[in-house]
Amino acid sequence: MDKNLSFQDPNDLVDLAGYLKRALRLDSTGAVRLRAFGSVLAVYVSPIYAGSLLGDGLTVIGLRHLNLTSENELDSLFTIEDLLAAVEKSIENDELVLVPPRTAARVGWAGISPPRQGWVRAGEVEQEKISAWAKEGIAAVAEALPESIGSAIAARVRLQIWGKAVGIEHNFPAGSAFAMAGLGFMQKGIPVKVYRAHGWIRLSSDFGHVIAKESFRFS
Repeated sequence: MDKNLSFQDPNDLVDLAGYLKRALRLDSTGAVRLRAFGSVLAVYVSPIYAGSLLGDGLTVIGLRHLNLTSENELDSLFTIEDLLAAVEKSIENDELVLVPPRTAARVGWAGISPPRQGWVRAGEVEQEKISAWAKEGIAAVAEALPESIGSAIAARVRLQIWGKAVGIEHNFPAGSAFAMAGLGFMQKGIPVKVYRAHGWIRLSSDFGHVIAKESFRFS
């Protein structure tokens, strides 16, 4: 089956480019996973990842869905930078076909698979609260990390801060709030829906989803 991806609307490619740019700002060396299920393309990124191949550390996954013009089968991993360049090339050439990069990436979080089914609605959270939690986490990270600190220690400190639970009634990690805000998945004044499945928690809006394991570590 053709691995090139055909889109219905040029705005879909512009939308994808915007999503990738935001993901790149959150992780300049990050990767993106493309999975095509028939005519639906799932685009995964992970702005916060503990690095554990067992998936037992904090992993926060962002997800957007886009529609394709024809059915496809694809499960590939690329650097965000490479895929963004390919998307921008299609936009520049006024093409509706995306040719994925030839060079694949490798990253451990791609082996962590959140549930695709079994999600149950658990309520909603005001957009303003999620934005506030994201800002508080960013401030806490900045305060906790002097410039002289080593990269390994810095990574551990970030994971500790972003792994703390916020929204006590829902038990999702602060990193989920950070990803919802940083990936542009919220609209001012519109609540974010919360879903649960098998120990995972998902924040969802019309613009995308953030998925993580439930967190019970409180500050």
